[in-house]
Amino acid sequence: MPHLKRYILAMLFAAAMALSATACSAAADQEDLNDPLESMNRVFFDFDMFLDHILLKPAAQVYVAVVPEPGRRSVRHVLDNMNEPIVFANNLLQGEFHRADVTLGRFLLNSTFGLAGIFDWATGAGLPKQDGDFGQTLYVWGFPSGPYLFLPLLGPTNPRDAIGYGVDSYADPVGYAFWNAGGLRWAAFTRWGVDVVDGRSQQLDTLDELEKNAIDFYAEVRSLSRQRRDIQLRHGEPGPYPKLESLGEPDTPKAQSAAK
Repeated sequence: MPHLKRYILAMLFAAAMALSATACSAAADQEDLNDPLESMNRVFFDFDMFLDHILLKPAAQVYVAVVPEPGRRSVRHVLDNMNEPIVFANNLLQGEFHRADVTLGRFLLNSTFGLAGIFDWATGAGLPKQDGDFGQTLYVWGFPSGPYLFLPLLGPTNPRDAIGYGVDSYADPVGYAFWNAGGLRWAAFTRWGVDVVDGRSQQLDTLDELEKNAIDFYAEVRSLSRQRRDIQLRHGEPGPYPKLESLGEPDTPKAQSAAK
């Protein structure tokens, strides 16, 4: 998808520029809670909130009203199943061979008996859903996260995860198959649109409550997104409490080991 690829490249360029900014202002990173680009981030955040209020949230509300919960659950299963090859590849790259084995089993079982993922037979068969993306892989390899970023349409992230998103997007075999099948190019756009709307529908009440009660909505989203990502990076395992002198060290397994 040429225009989508250009957008991803632009986002990766922004991420690289942000990473350079971090290298030049480490002291400012600590003062600003590792958000030295907060002014720019807030502009993009306000832009995304505007789009959310006029387009994405109403679409998610219609989706919830029209599609019953079992139907939405099946849609999510199909989307998750399409993503399993990327999860499998990243599990291998991280050396998580058991997780890779579980992911492969899930994909084979749900793609066949689950009718392309409409039914999640794998979870009931003892093959729970795994996570894995290239941003997580870079974390395992020891790459620091860089500063907090809020990118248009992509939302809260950091340079490492933005690069990871770009690599996963290019390497995704399902998306590649859709785009190169000629008559199925519409499926690539449909998949992306449904994924966005379905994901937003799962956060309708949560984000409404957060926006209503938060003193600083941007800061709350930044904090919660970081907490959620930290849990994903460790596959749900609790992290160590850092020593005072280690605060501000790179967000990598090596830094976390040194903090124990």
